[in-house]
Amino acid sequence: MTPPLKITGASAFTSRPIAPDELRRSIPSSLRLHDVPPEAGDEIGPLTYEVIRHRIWAITEEMGDTLKRMSGSISVTEVNDFDFTICDEIGQEVQVGLYNTGLVASMDLAIYWTLLHRSESPGIEEGDMFLCNDPWVGGGLHQNDVAILAPVFHDGRLFAWTTAICHVEDLGGSAPGSFSPTATDVFAESLPTPPVKIVRGHRLQQDVVDLYLRRSRVPEMVGLDLRAKIGANNIARDRLLALIDRYGPDQVKAVMKRMMDDSERRLRAKLTSLPDGSWSSVGYQEQSGLGDRGMHKIALTMTKRADHLTFDFTGTDPQTGMINCPYSGMRAGVMFALLPILAGDIPWAAGGLMRCFDIVSEEGTINNATFPAAVAKAPVGPAWASSNLVADCLARMLDTDEDQRPRVQSVCAGTYDGCGLMGVDEEGQPFFGGFADSMASGYGAQVDADGVDTGGLFVIPMGRAPDVEMTEFSQPLLYLWRREEADTGGPGRQRGGVSGSICAVPHGVGGPMLAMFTGASKAASMSPGLAGGYPGGTQLDIVVHESRAHEALRAGEIPQSLDELAGTRQIVQAHDELRVEPAGAIYLQWAGGGGYGDPLRRDPASVAADLAAGKISATAAHEVYGVVLDESSLEADHSATAARRAELIQRRRTGAGSPDRRARTCGVQGARPLDDNIAVLPAEGGEPERLCCRHCGELLGERDGDHLSRLPRQVTGPEGAGPGAWPDASTYVDDEVVFRQVYCPGCFTALLTQVVPARQPLTG
Repeated sequence: MTPPLKITGASAFTSRPIAPDELRRSIPSSLRLHDVPPEAGDEIGPLTYEVIRHRIWAITEEMGDTLKRMSGSISVTEVNDFDFTICDEIGQEVQVGLYNTGLVASMDLAIYWTLLHRSESPGIEEGDMFLCNDPWVGGGLHQNDVAILAPVFHDGRLFAWTTAICHVEDLGGSAPGSFSPTATDVFAESLPTPPVKIVRGHRLQQDVVDLYLRRSRVPEMVGLDLRAKIGANNIARDRLLALIDRYGPDQVKAVMKRMMDDSERRLRAKLTSLPDGSWSSVGYQEQSGLGDRGMHKIALTMTKRADHLTFDFTGTDPQTGMINCPYSGMRAGVMFALLPILAGDIPWAAGGLMRCFDIVSEEGTINNATFPAAVAKAPVGPAWASSNLVADCLARMLDTDEDQRPRVQSVCAGTYDGCGLMGVDEEGQPFFGGFADSMASGYGAQVDADGVDTGGLFVIPMGRAPDVEMTEFSQPLLYLWRREEADTGGPGRQRGGVSGSICAVPHGVGGPMLAMFTGASKAASMSPGLAGGYPGGTQLDIVVHESRAHEALRAGEIPQSLDELAGTRQIVQAHDELRVEPAGAIYLQWAGGGGYGDPLRRDPASVAADLAAGKISATAAHEVYGVVLDESSLEADHSATAARRAELIQRRRTGAGSPDRRARTCGVQGARPLDDNIAVLPAEGGEPERLCCRHCGELLGERDGDHLSRLPRQVTGPEGAGPGAWPDASTYVDDEVVFRQVYCPGCFTALLTQVVPARQPLTG
């Protein structure tokens, strides 16, 4: 008799962290695991440990090389939007790659789920591999992140897992690229697939491959990516087994466990050395879909106690439209920031590092969405936005410790300016692609250095912008320019890295193209500055209709600005779907990095050098930095600069409505710095800690988390942030967006500078 069909509820596909001992007890005994006692790693000599550890690291790097050599998609070969892991027998991550770290932040969850739900049917055996693109299960942030999970057996026992994952161009859904700005649930996007056996006994299952590729608009490209990931796992398995043959399974496994333990120990030691405290940050997703004009909040309070962190996202807005991510995306947001900022000098054995923090969140929110929410935007939307908040809080925590201040960094670009294209070329062949140039975004400023200009994205350490020639080779496009843009980096004592822009026109097309746009940070910045530093500039996307660019090119002229293109400009919304005719042009300007410290305290010589290099405009030098240049030498005129800066300080005082008065100084002797401008005075006689200005000694109030609200401040329109790309926010959203500065009441140094919705409470 045929057993009744079992219908699995949506909740069964939701993965969460599980204690290793509990997981082991839940796995069927028929699946034999290879493990070693926890203390086994202590018996390995330091030389042997380092040799095996570095060999495991080298294996992951070889996986990356294999992926790049076999893949046919620009997102892998040019952009490096992929990653890989080596995990232990139950999926704890021993080594992760240095590429898109968010892609592997929940690979352990996918393996946990596979062990719990696939061990008996269809079974996990030698030579198997599983395909997964279900972000609620794990192993990726949205459906286009397709992972291949491969168990590695030795002597009949499950020894390890290797995984390879990359973003694939299209897996179906109602719109090209599987992203639709009109989606209200996952059924308008690509089909999420929980782990399914795609390789059985070293043989590719063609029926499963056909089922997988049938959904794609570009099956050949997706098929190459599939084989590249299988090849990367094959390489990793062969290299791991060779390592086991040389050193023995127990010794290799002991090193794997010790790698995680060592990373955990080192991170806990770093946390212990830092002062305890709580830090809060708030960010927004602009527009939940086509036609929406709202700003949707993500809130974070990060608490550090002893050697442990808690990331509490309570207060985040409910899931809505297509701007959501499941738990895997929220966890990726934490790891995006934690790895480069807090663990940059610690081996990335993520299975150990993740023991050092907890995540608190309400289900059904933007960054912890429940099925069947639309989640195609997850990586470049709420996951990334969550990462910005984590980065902001981690930086302010590190800023309180003199030894860790060199690791402080303002938020990098904060989002991704995405534009996907689909159409037919002049030979009638369909194409699908888009632009990935915003990979060259501005890095955030540090305490002692400017942000790297067009340096990349900290969420993808090995990411890069593709060569213009490769984009033109793979798509019927012609670039008019790709260049850095002045004033896009957040001003500060240390300037945020500037971003860039591109302008491209259709070239050799057989008709109009469909352009799919996605990218927040158009009404308000998503790259806040630190310690009074200004936020990085916002994004600006424009489609120019009837641009007459081709006429100019035929006349031997290359347009160098939007003004030279003529035509009609259409400002692109945060999420948009537009038709681009053959005579049209697409302009993208992406976000820059946040600044650090008050720009009126920047070295005038650095301002002069920035102006000469085209990093800032003359207007910014005069109005934001208060620097006056000698007309003949173009060097800073120090006496005139001092007078100009005094004038700007007085403008701040007047704008804040604060009369001149004698400063209530207390001195800073014995005070502990909190950032560039503020120090905390030691508590005396049971009194609460007090804050003071590091520059003039002015008392700023008690350290109660609400001191900023009691200080003088000025609120204007976003144009107050300088001459960068600050648009009329009403073009995008209904919320009022403001430029807000909070000052020391003594010397009027900027303590906090923001471009945010007017309704946002002061946080600092």
